Amino acid sequence: MAIDISFLDELRKFNLIVKKRVTSIYIGPRRSIAVGKGVSFQDHRMYSPGDDIRLIDWNVYARTDDLYIKNYEEERNLTVHIILDYSESMNFGKKITKFEYGAMMGIGFAYLTMKDNEKFQLSTFAEDIQVFQPKKGMSQLASVVQHINSIKTKGQSRMLTALSHYKRFISGRSMIVLISDFLLDIEEIKESLYRLGKNEVRVIHLLDPSEKEIAVKGDNILKDSETGDKMRTNISTRQRLRYQEMLENHMKEIEKTCLTLGYKYYQITTEKPLFESFYEILE
Repeated sequence: MAIDISFLDELRKFNLIVKKRVTSIYIGPRRSIAVGKGVSFQDHRMYSPGDDIRLIDWNVYARTDDLYIKNYEEERNLTVHIILDYSESMNFGKKITKFEYGAMMGIGFAYLTMKDNEKFQLSTFAEDIQVFQPKKGMSQLASVVQHINSIKTKGQSRMLTALSHYKRFISGRSMIVLISDFLLDIEEIKESLYRLGKNEVRVIHLLDPSEKEIAVKGDNILKDSETGDKMRTNISTRQRLRYQEMLENHMKEIEKTCLTLGYKYYQITTEKPLFESFYEILE
């Protein structure tokens, strides 16, 4: 697989939009207005009782006999965590697979993060999880594209194990973008989402159009793409309607969990133009 990144040109007009509860703590290319110990000196102010004496500028005191405190601007950066499912069920689709579509979304978020001068960390998971350390700049984006082009979908999605392990990479306030087809037990999904904590979380549920509306009927042999298990069955109109009802309930349960946790949930099918998907997510 080779991801064509020319679609990034369409994203130039977008900016990564983060909720106020995050932007009040983190700022992109600008420094926050919070004052404290940081790396960028701002100015002096007169010492007041109760101030930290370690911030006194003794050089100024030696010249003026007055006590002044050093003010600093704290630089508080946001890390955007992009977590992409590459289990075998993601390798499904006629014109484009769910993994290819999800990979382009992941690269798109990485590009927008880089454009806002923030750090991003892209990770891929199936039965295990592969983590890239957060960095800034085009070199990190290029390495992510190279990595995605080199991997193949495999195995089962062990989301709970992956996100439980990933928790240690999340420090402070973060934005998390989770991309998956969520074709696993609903209780595991719920428990996995709770692992993401009180962060700005965007859950992107990817499906192929044919997964939402089954076109096949009659005698068929169905194969589980992740386990390899096969089952012969006769697919009737009633069964198709029952399947669609179960899928709809599955999606509603995920959305309800996201709502409870304060996360944003988006259900996207792979025939949707990528630009429109980003417009929906970032508007």
